[in-house]
Amino acid sequence: MSEMILVLDFGGQYNQLIARRVRENNVYCEVHTGLSIEKIRALNPSGIILTGGPQSVYADNAFLPPIEIFSLNVPILGICYGAQAMAKILGGEVKPAQTGEYGKTDVELIGTSKLFANVEKKSVTWMSHTDRIFSVPESFSVTASTKNCPVAAMENPAKNFYAVQFHPEVVHTVEGKKIFANFVDICGCKRNWRMSSFVAESVKNLREKIGGGKVLCALSGGVDSSVAAVLLSKAVGKNLTCVFVDHGLLRKNEAAEVEAAFKNYDLNFVKIDAGERFLSKLRGVTEPERKRKIIGEEFIRVFEDVAKKIGAVDYLVQGTIYPDVIESGLGKSAVIKSHHNVGGLPDFVDFKEIVEPLRLLFKDEVRQAGRELGLPENLVSRQPFPGPGLGIRIIGEVTADKVAIVQDADAIYREEIFKAGVDKNLSQYFAALTNMRSVGVMGDGRTYDFAIALRAVQTDDFMTAEAAQLPWDVLSRAANRIVNEVKGVNRVLYDCTTKPPATIEFE
Repeated sequence: MSEMILVLDFGGQYNQLIARRVRENNVYCEVHTGLSIEKIRALNPSGIILTGGPQSVYADNAFLPPIEIFSLNVPILGICYGAQAMAKILGGEVKPAQTGEYGKTDVELIGTSKLFANVEKKSVTWMSHTDRIFSVPESFSVTASTKNCPVAAMENPAKNFYAVQFHPEVVHTVEGKKIFANFVDICGCKRNWRMSSFVAESVKNLREKIGGGKVLCALSGGVDSSVAAVLLSKAVGKNLTCVFVDHGLLRKNEAAEVEAAFKNYDLNFVKIDAGERFLSKLRGVTEPERKRKIIGEEFIRVFEDVAKKIGAVDYLVQGTIYPDVIESGLGKSAVIKSHHNVGGLPDFVDFKEIVEPLRLLFKDEVRQAGRELGLPENLVSRQPFPGPGLGIRIIGEVTADKVAIVQDADAIYREEIFKAGVDKNLSQYFAALTNMRSVGVMGDGRTYDFAIALRAVQTDDFMTAEAAQLPWDVLSRAANRIVNEVKGVNRVLYDCTTKPPATIEFE
């Protein structure tokens, strides 16, 4: 890759969105944490972005970037904590603010700036800080302010150092995308990164890395693992074996559909029926993280058993993507939930290495890669489905009866969504089984049954999401069918919570 913008991660919750905004400008971008100046030099970035983070830059154990980055002669953009780190290192002053700022905040630009080219002089931004910059370093000027934050942005254009106290990466900052586009221009990037080049380079790198080694791919039939499987097939051919584990936690009829979808691909497809094995491990377990880790570990153990039967296997391939990585905790970032193919792995795995060719891609980028690889559109556009499956769409203990309930309810919900033609506007939609039971009445009798929760979201990157405002008649038909056709359910709820504060999945 000829050009790359490096994001130095300081533990903020929106850090992967920064990479997303850069890539929208056809510039490759990676997020790293705790890099030494030697490693930063080796990456040879076209520009550097310092992210937000939960610490105070004046704390004794403050996590700061290497001071040497300011001598690399590359443009640097500091965001929130990153802006304060830039100010402190270069001689400014950062202190606690008497009044913090949280949420949507009006910002007014001061003077002119390359970073704010074509940006409205007054606009809404997203703030989240308790500290602020009280004095700027020498040769810096203030380029934006708010009612409670006189230094909402600063810059030293001679050195191409820029800093903003607000978060331009989130959608609530109205002019945020323009700001990132301007920074890409400041970095002199040619905007020539394309998914076709990523696919070609990935195939080349995988072929060099794996050589003649044997590869086992965890194939779920979802978009991520399917793209990873075809990518590996192009790289290593017959040395790849794809294992589809039916862990008994799939959607209704999904096992048969996956098997049919891949029968025409040269992937050495192997199907393993392991439903009873997984359910026995989950018996009595209610804590979400524990469920995820049990399912993740059992996946690995199944793959190890398969590997022993087919002979020595060197590599295990998984369809891990960028949102999986950040939610499982990147560097000093918070762990939101351990994904079974990231934080859910056991400490010991009987493979030389785990290969994750999609680890640096967002969901829509994975879909683009699938199209480049020639996968059919019905597979590329398939509904996202988590590795732990319905295990994390069942609140509390997972049993065979509960799996059947949520499978049937989910199938009805998805059918009604599709029949109404509203599926094309949705990023993900599904039914989940709550652990709440309530009194109802059917016919002349009293019932005491479960409540199903329906969820539908709209998102570009799965890092943030809005609850979809589905037509009431669609929800009404789905609810009516579920309580009448699914035994054990007498109530249907609709989840209208955004992400954050909720996650897309229930556990």
